[in-house]
Amino acid sequence: MSQDDDRVAVDTGDVWPEDTDETEGVVVNWFLSEGSRVDAGDDLCEFQVEKVSVDVPAPEPGTLEEIVLEEDDEFERGAVLAWIRPD
Repeated sequence: MSQDDDRVAVDTGDVWPEDTDETEGVVVNWFLSEGSRVDAGDDLCEFQVEKVSVDVPAPEPGTLEEIVLEEDDEFERGAVLAWIRPD
């Protein structure tokens, strides 16, 4: 998790499947849209690595301010998926 001007990054680093050597994934689905209020632990989106689907939780409460990667976008491990403006 990184920060930028008081925003908190939602990235894939902490939730990446441990049992894969694959370094690329694809965003499958966003459960919320920009401007949505989130609590820590709320599932924001789902990505897939090989045949494993992973839900990405909000790292802290706030507002989903910016979605960086859209559905079907490919990315490398650790990529920033979105930014949250904390409460």
